[in-house]
Amino acid sequence: MSINKVILIGNVGKEPEVRYFDNGGAVANFTLATTERGYTAANGTIVPDKTEWHNIVLWRGLAEIAEKYVHKGSKIYIEGKIRTRSYDDSAGNKRYISEIWGETIELLDRKLEEKTAEGADNQQKTADASAKAPEEKDLPF
Repeated sequence: MSINKVILIGNVGKEPEVRYFDNGGAVANFTLATTERGYTAANGTIVPDKTEWHNIVLWRGLAEIAEKYVHKGSKIYIEGKIRTRSYDDSAGNKRYISEIWGETIELLDRKLEEKTAEGADNQQKTADASAKAPEEKDLPF
């Protein structure tokens, strides 16, 4: 048995880029920053904050929710799986990228929650049920 599960809470680093496909599917891509707070050790050593950047991919209904409600600076909770893929860069070198394929997303911004609580909750429930990531063979790239 193996488990591939990621849970992150962080701030969105850029506006989601959403693409729609001929078959009606959608995909959203954006970055998410998570920060471990620094501290001062007992011996006086200062350990600074450490920020990690994550590439987030959302499919179908979750992509549509991201397009409407997720913005640069938004605080979100996301659950998903780590996926690594390769591509050839413009110089012909093979590159690898790790992504978090989201399966559940929650908007944590207080203002946004108050303005869209009812609508977002209803859409999120629908999107969660229909947002299964596609199989590798179904991907358009």
